[in-house]
Amino acid sequence: MRNLTGSEALLQSLLHEGVDTIFGYPGGAIMPVFDALYDHKNDIKHILVRHEQGAIHAAQGYARVSKKVGVALVTSGPGATNAITGITDAMMDSTPLVVISGQVASSLLGSDAFQEADVIGVTQPVTKWAYQIRRVEDVPWAVSRAFYIAASGRPGPVVLDIAKDAQTKECEFSYGKTTFLRSYQPEIESCMEKIKQAAELINRAKKPLALVGQGVILGNAEKELIAFLEKGNIPFGSTILGLSAVPSNHSLNMGMLGMHGNIAPNLKTNECDVLIAIGMRFDDRVTGDLNTYAKQAEVIHFDIDRAEMDKNVKTTVKVLGNAKQTLPLVTALMEKNSHADWIGEFKPLYEKERRCVIDDELHPAEGAIKMGEVVNKITEATGNKAVCVTDVGQNQMMGTRYFKYTQSRSMVTSGGLGTMGFGLPAAIGAKYGAPDRKVCVFVGDGGLQMTIQEFGTIMEHGVDVKIILLNNNFLGMVRQWQELFFDERYSETQMKNPDFIKIAEAYGIKGKKVTERGDLDAAIDEMLTHKGAYLLEVAVETKGMVYPMIPAGTCVTNILLGNGHTI
Repeated sequence: MRNLTGSEALLQSLLHEGVDTIFGYPGGAIMPVFDALYDHKNDIKHILVRHEQGAIHAAQGYARVSKKVGVALVTSGPGATNAITGITDAMMDSTPLVVISGQVASSLLGSDAFQEADVIGVTQPVTKWAYQIRRVEDVPWAVSRAFYIAASGRPGPVVLDIAKDAQTKECEFSYGKTTFLRSYQPEIESCMEKIKQAAELINRAKKPLALVGQGVILGNAEKELIAFLEKGNIPFGSTILGLSAVPSNHSLNMGMLGMHGNIAPNLKTNECDVLIAIGMRFDDRVTGDLNTYAKQAEVIHFDIDRAEMDKNVKTTVKVLGNAKQTLPLVTALMEKNSHADWIGEFKPLYEKERRCVIDDELHPAEGAIKMGEVVNKITEATGNKAVCVTDVGQNQMMGTRYFKYTQSRSMVTSGGLGTMGFGLPAAIGAKYGAPDRKVCVFVGDGGLQMTIQEFGTIMEHGVDVKIILLNNNFLGMVRQWQELFFDERYSETQMKNPDFIKIAEAYGIKGKKVTERGDLDAAIDEMLTHKGAYLLEVAVETKGMVYPMIPAGTCVTNILLGNGHTI
């Protein structure tokens, strides 16, 4: 027990929680904490970003690849409100964060003081917990609970808003890690009756299909999932956030679900007799029209969050709990199976997609460079071992469709919120979270310019990220919708862009622009072997399309293939 200022108590509390990296931006109301941080340079790395949104996205990237809680530190008022987009993104994608914001002195609260904002009121709807620290004595207590809540159960962001006087006053410091809160039950004990019901349904199934979501990755249940799938010989599709839970080349992996997912798992969703959802929330981009979604199937839903059960899709059996615990219980009661005929039905659909879409995208004979071929060449050049980060738009869909994975936690993207500008700062965070892995981030010309100031973070800290700009001089995904559904009225989607290579060079980032297919392989090799950050700008086809595509709100079997092809 010793007396510490609130700022020092905050940092000591973070050290007790194993924090080694913080992403942040200083300001008046959080200055005492940054002053205390000055004496902890050997304990905690602080990564000075160029915008608070970048701090949150970087903390997300760090958390997604490292299995740790991401931490961000911002000031009051605009500092905190600039963080709202990232906090909301983290809530949608169940990313564990602790975001610490400065606040005016407690005596000034409610007086409209300089840079005061109702941070708790603003963030409560988009966090697991938001708490304002007004007393220095509450600092360790609040930090301990924040980390427990952020990381346990279904993870998510927590906000601690700390008044300036709580940072400067002193109190006796002691720290105890939180392991239980009476009003909060993150782990639910499995119901053995439901476990038995699930196993019985799976054992009777003739055409089972599993849908793998990010809950498997968040629960560290990858091995348990593979054992479950292989014992039942159950084919599966993955949500975008569930990608990389199982290696891409696994024989039961039928591809990606959703609007721009693979034909086979989407079509077979409406043909299977038992649909097994594991750690996913039946997002509308996966289900399409709920009135026509999997009506023939009995549905088993594995999830840690009771609120997800029957929220969108009516389930036959609800298996509550962490998949790491529930999957082995079901697997133990399952019969070893084959389902060879059922699995064989997927192959012709994949072959059709390959002929109608994939071959033209990955191996075009002529014409402009395509996004898919760039992604494919890069994943092959990395041995499918890199962390793939994407921004949002066509670059995201091409990245998720064609990047391949050999290990888990290899896909970092903005799923639920779809935040343009996510990619670059998230890649910075991912590199800190997985320093020994190569990090490749795919961005579009629109999304890159939303957080392009984070080139400064890369420059200052020497972050070795490989940035692949797929430049079509359009807001590509919006343009695609305008072409398909708005009579080609390209309203405000064409972009007049700067010289991105010169901008990168101004920040000390090596770069190259490729306009000819024949130069692409050498440029990729140069990028991947270069020590340090690298911007590879590729001029891709101006009006490229992402196919397959299920139009929003329609049946999952209503799949567009483009180029005159039909299902």
